[in-house]
Amino acid sequence: MDEKKPLSDIEIAQSSKLDPILEIAEKVSLTEDDMELYGKFKAKISYEKMRELEQQKNGKVILVTSINPTPAGEGKSTVTVGLGDALSRLGKKTMIALREPSLGPTMGIKGGATGGGYAQVLPMEDINLHFTGDLHAITTANNALAALLDNHMHQGNELRIDQRRIVWKRAVDLNDRALREVVVGLGGPGQGIPREDGFDITVASEIMAVLCLATDLDDLKRRLSSMVIAYDFDRKPVTVRDLGGEGALALLLKDALKPNLVQTIEHTPAIIHGGPFANIAHGCNSVMATKTAAKLADFVVTEAGFGADLGAEKFLHIKSRSAGVEPSAVVIVATIRALKMHGGVPKDELKHENITGLKKGLENLKKHTETISEFGLPFVVAINRFAADSESEIQVLQEWCASNSIPVSLTEVWAKGGSGGIDLAEKVLHEMETNERKFQYLYDMTAPLDEKIRTIVQKVYGGKDVEFSVKALKQLEEFAENGWGDLPVCMAKTQYSLSDDPAKLGRPTDFTIHVRELKPKIGAGFIVALTGEMMTMPGLPKKPAAYQMNVDEQGRALGLF
Repeated sequence: MDEKKPLSDIEIAQSSKLDPILEIAEKVSLTEDDMELYGKFKAKISYEKMRELEQQKNGKVILVTSINPTPAGEGKSTVTVGLGDALSRLGKKTMIALREPSLGPTMGIKGGATGGGYAQVLPMEDINLHFTGDLHAITTANNALAALLDNHMHQGNELRIDQRRIVWKRAVDLNDRALREVVVGLGGPGQGIPREDGFDITVASEIMAVLCLATDLDDLKRRLSSMVIAYDFDRKPVTVRDLGGEGALALLLKDALKPNLVQTIEHTPAIIHGGPFANIAHGCNSVMATKTAAKLADFVVTEAGFGADLGAEKFLHIKSRSAGVEPSAVVIVATIRALKMHGGVPKDELKHENITGLKKGLENLKKHTETISEFGLPFVVAINRFAADSESEIQVLQEWCASNSIPVSLTEVWAKGGSGGIDLAEKVLHEMETNERKFQYLYDMTAPLDEKIRTIVQKVYGGKDVEFSVKALKQLEEFAENGWGDLPVCMAKTQYSLSDDPAKLGRPTDFTIHVRELKPKIGAGFIVALTGEMMTMPGLPKKPAAYQMNVDEQGRALGLF
């Protein structure tokens, strides 16, 4: 008799019963008057309620990060959801806070980003597609600003903007390499000023970062008005405030700024809001989402994109400073297959036992544990178990953690939901109770930008040094003159390696990070350092996930995973 084929993520999601969102809200003392309903199973939390919560004491925030991921993904969101469900099973008042998926990777490689198996947020179809329209609002605001800028040029250019030095790009929430470099304004005098332009993916737009770091509507307007969009003929920065469009942008974003309330398969309340990438942006869900969850619950489980070298570093250096929210503990997700890949095992051989490759790949995990220790935070390593993992491989990883005095938990939330994360939840609680948190930043805000970058490279990546291009060196001088030197740094770097070369897996040593360009994100409040070959508009793979997607006669999504 053939073994029964396991259900896919979307089949599990579609077979799960959702509770009305009002019942989910009651678990964290929210009423219908505190929310704006988007159908039966989605809602936005009102500004009035968030203002009311400001005097409440914060719950404890648990940050989930990982080792450097492999192209298949390592289940960080799945572990985040499963840990939240496990804490709920232990009787803890818990909320989960995650980013909103972008249609780019959903239609490209990922196919979705709402967890997996029995550790998912629902309704997964809505969240993975248009959800409550937040990303579309950000796209519209981004492109409205581009239109206002080009119109200003066409109508006489009172601000003396140098069309060769416009830095604001248009945006679309899709992977579309053909839009990286374009020319606009062709067709004669009536069609505007011809110039070179380009598109970023929406999640790389500064407006996404602004929305995710804003603390309220007034702060949103302040940040929007501070965004640098171009330079004039004297090479002085031109901002949205100079152009005068921040009010219209805020109007377009007034609903998108409100956090979205949904639920997990096990009916744990979850806030899904904001979605900047961690390799080209700061990789964290919104400040308003995390702070609201911390006011409503005793424990908040949140995640930051990719490995601890990217999302976690940016959560701790950028988001924590902006929000005043510091995690009480960190979970570092590791998988046997990713560790083997970091140990030199080819992707098509990862299903086979390989103790030698696993042991070699453990150096990658070791570096990430050292990084979190540098920040002074207690942590637990979560082994996200996959079906192909052998008992011997799991034992090797557990024994290695024990020999290095690293708390570790074998986690099976994909297959078992919250019950598969009980051990992880108990160990995280134990670490928070028994280890004194001595959180510290790795660089001071008054340090020069190049010193901040060098600190991240050496302390977080384990690199030797930084090499700046001629352009980047000139920008360092200009940014200091413009008064931007006291801002934190957001590194744009490949997620697959500690270095800026995605082929250098494991724990490379004696490497140099190459910074080719700096970008001022003054509204967001950080400086982006572009390294290696990182681009702000991804392309689609040879076989996009979109080819597997469809919809049935009942309107149910097919092919999301």
